[in-house]
Amino acid sequence: MALTGCSSSLPPLPVQPEAPTSKAVVTTLGQDLDKTDHRVGAALVAIERNADKPKVVVAESRLAQSYLPAPPEADVAFSMARAAKGDELDYKKQMDFGRKLATAVTLAWEKLEANQAEAARVSQLKDARIVELTAEVERVKKDAAANLWTMAAVGTAVLGALAMAFAGPKIGISLLASSAAIGAFPFIVESEYFGIIVGTSLALAACLGIYWLWDRVRDSANKSDEQPPPQV
Repeated sequence: MALTGCSSSLPPLPVQPEAPTSKAVVTTLGQDLDKTDHRVGAALVAIERNADKPKVVVAESRLAQSYLPAPPEADVAFSMARAAKGDELDYKKQMDFGRKLATAVTLAWEKLEANQAEAARVSQLKDARIVELTAEVERVKKDAAANLWTMAAVGTAVLGALAMAFAGPKIGISLLASSAAIGAFPFIVESEYFGIIVGTSLALAACLGIYWLWDRVRDSANKSDEQPPPQV
């Protein structure tokens, strides 16, 4: 329930476009396409400017074709028929169609670049949301654990108060001290001094253990010294 409440309060993420999130993919492809278009266009300009040189025209034509995929035979036949006819009106219509097609391709490419930028932005928002939700889950877990320790401390304190009233202060004070330690436990664990606290506690426990062992050995030695000598 806590996690559901946290997630419902977050704003919805925008829809991510169907596009690559890496700018390098679009940039590299765009650079390759631009290079191809520029080389083909330059070869066609060379053909136009050297129309009186058949060898140059053929060489530049073959060079331009090397940058392009092989055209279908139907398109080749269409171009051959147009060349054989030599109608200026047909050329004008095809030139208008070519300009419109080039404009449409340019607009589509610009849209692809915009979608790529938006996809990258939304992807970054999703990554940030994942980090945010992960941190929220960890916070809820810590709060739940702290609440359990708090409830345990309250219960122990109640038992301590009852023990003070019915079993005497020795047991009651011990339970009250235990309740304080239980309530402080989660804060101690999360503290930056946790290692120091644990190390100090272990050192004190070791010292108490050594003292207890030394006291037992001393009591045993004193007890043996106090025994009366055997009767003859």
